[in-house]
Amino acid sequence: MYSEGFPEVVITGDRPTGRLHLGHYAGSLRNRLLTDNAGRPAQVQQNVNEVMLDYLAVGLEPTRTMIALQSGIPELSELAMLYLNLVTVARLERNPTVRQELRLRGFERDMPAGFLCYPVSQAADITAFKGTLVPVGEDQLPMVEQTNEITRRINTLAGREVIPEARALLSSVPRLPGTDGQKASKSQGNAIDLSDSAESISRKVRAMFTDPMHVRVEDPGRVEGNVVFAHLDAFDPEPTEVERLKELYAAGGLGDAPLKRRLDEVLQGLIGPIRERRSRIEEGETHQILRRGTEQARAIAIQVVSEIRAVFGLR
Repeated sequence: MYSEGFPEVVITGDRPTGRLHLGHYAGSLRNRLLTDNAGRPAQVQQNVNEVMLDYLAVGLEPTRTMIALQSGIPELSELAMLYLNLVTVARLERNPTVRQELRLRGFERDMPAGFLCYPVSQAADITAFKGTLVPVGEDQLPMVEQTNEITRRINTLAGREVIPEARALLSSVPRLPGTDGQKASKSQGNAIDLSDSAESISRKVRAMFTDPMHVRVEDPGRVEGNVVFAHLDAFDPEPTEVERLKELYAAGGLGDAPLKRRLDEVLQGLIGPIRERRSRIEEGETHQILRRGTEQARAIAIQVVSEIRAVFGLR
């Protein structure tokens, strides 16, 4: 649903749990051109700086993109608290993204309340800036829908459109697997970072999961589920050649070694310039950009929260 009268605002973010990897680039960063470390503030601070370096290195331009620190905008917490009055526990537990994360983390019924309410926090992040486009992967679509449910409740209470509904901006790469074929994760160490050295990239590519039954070159190989082909689909600038390689591999005429060499060349060409730009960013530059962006973002959030407080009859 497109909301007339509202300018197009693209809003997204990353949790500062470490350096960004190719999954972030394919799933979100290319469309832009709560933390689990509550007891480790120094680590979070370092991670924030690492994420900022990755943002600038891939080409996000601070003069065109407002980069802000969520914890520097207390109005987001207030907005989330207001929204919690509009959402039931049962609805949060039905959120497919939350259910998947609960299984992965083994929380069962011992989950932190803040984790369960994370979709509401995301709704606050989006609506505080009247976001209309949210770059996400398919696994985050339930989060966008939950945000829109809250938006509709607010607009119904107000009797007018106070905030627009958001639309998901899906990547052409719905989900990039990790090097082991599982979900790419910074914590699992199964992803290629945007700041990886040339040697690290080559090592990770050589270790990539392909087809365990493809022992000899003449053996037919499986393309589906093959991590090397998933990365070639995402980043190879010659898709026609990739399709030819798939046919050759499936027919039993291509080994894993030359396939991985091609991917290594593709990724070296992609990440090399990003790594070089990262190395040229001056110390302190990220902090200045982040401070300025947070101040600008907070000014917007203050105004929007004031509008939503009025909907609840608060002043």
